[in-house]
Amino acid sequence: MEASSSPVREYFRTAFRWQRGRQQSGYDKMLLLQALWPLPFDIHILHFPDGSQIFPHTDAIALGQHYRCNIVVKRAKAGGNFICHAPIFATNRIKIFRPDACDAC
Repeated sequence: MEASSSPVREYFRTAFRWQRGRQQSGYDKMLLLQALWPLPFDIHILHFPDGSQIFPHTDAIALGQHYRCNIVVKRAKAGGNFICHAPIFATNRIKIFRPDACDAC
């Protein structure tokens, strides 16, 4: 029987590596930091090639609340607007929100 992976091991397996986004819409993401305690959160760098987008959605979680910070490193020439109906904090380049509680795209 194979032992399940610990959250720390999973973090080091995935952090600082480009991965396909979960929404199957053409974007890539790189995990920078995450924590499960005392406040569950994660920080990603996202890359949106021309023509990609994320459709409105809410991320389901098993228990509690989840917080996310998205950082815009390079703005798109056209489009590329992050929309969240209830952000905790939002500027042109930093987006802090609860993906489990607000529709985001």
